[in-house]
Amino acid sequence: MKTYLDCFPCFVNQALRAGRLATTNKKKIKKLLDEVGMMLKDIPLENTPPETGALIYKKIRKITGNPDPFKKIKHIYTEKALSLYPLLKEKVKNSTDSLLTAIRFAIAGNIIDFGVNQHIDLEKEINSVIKKDFAIFHYQEFKEHLKRSKSILYIGDNAGETVFDRILIEELKKTVIFVVRDIPVINDATYSDAVQAQINEVAKIIPAGSGAPGLILNKCSNKFIKIFNNADMIISKGQGNYEGLSDEKKTIFFLLKVKCPVIARNIGVDVGDIILKGISI
Repeated sequence: MKTYLDCFPCFVNQALRAGRLATTNKKKIKKLLDEVGMMLKDIPLENTPPETGALIYKKIRKITGNPDPFKKIKHIYTEKALSLYPLLKEKVKNSTDSLLTAIRFAIAGNIIDFGVNQHIDLEKEINSVIKKDFAIFHYQEFKEHLKRSKSILYIGDNAGETVFDRILIEELKKTVIFVVRDIPVINDATYSDAVQAQINEVAKIIPAGSGAPGLILNKCSNKFIKIFNNADMIISKGQGNYEGLSDEKKTIFFLLKVKCPVIARNIGVDVGDIILKGISI
């Protein structure tokens, strides 16, 4: 997905929000905003938003000296999600379609996105998503691909959300490789965040070879690109990964809640909609 003009104010807001988490030094935050502003004038619209996000968070790390501004928040929300895990597992077990219920919970977890949201009510989101109609619902195609796939490449998104991903991974009943960010960026899950969510108990965790807040293949390691190209089935979580992968010519199933009007227009849905969308199917 390309960058739209509406993305630029969002880039600045993200820098300010992360800067305030990274440091209380107002001079450093002002310097951060100045440098991000100067950088944005050279960003082409052809870039994907995650490419710009990677540049912004590099600035944040350099200017504030804080490599992981969202570290505390990531830990808190992962622990909160873990406390809900037994109840959600019970709901999946008792549902008439355990796979679909697990998909719904995985999408509910996508609300844990501090690139967009500042205040999150997990229980309210779970109750909403479990009843909500899908705006795009390629569930039959999803089941057909799952049935004939030996293994799944599951591209993770946010820390905390990973607990909800774990519930879905357990319902897939396949060998799963779970993809994380190489370095901290926003509240996206790194290896240690995924381990905190106990993803390592149900999947092999690998980095993509990129620190962008969304998977961009030409920024990933050659080793990862080979794994991606050879994957039987790919599940992509969240908006950042949609932004980076939506133009790829490969079968990918996107699971997300739409939180951004630009992405809503790109997909052809409304903000707040939930999506199970397959491309190239």
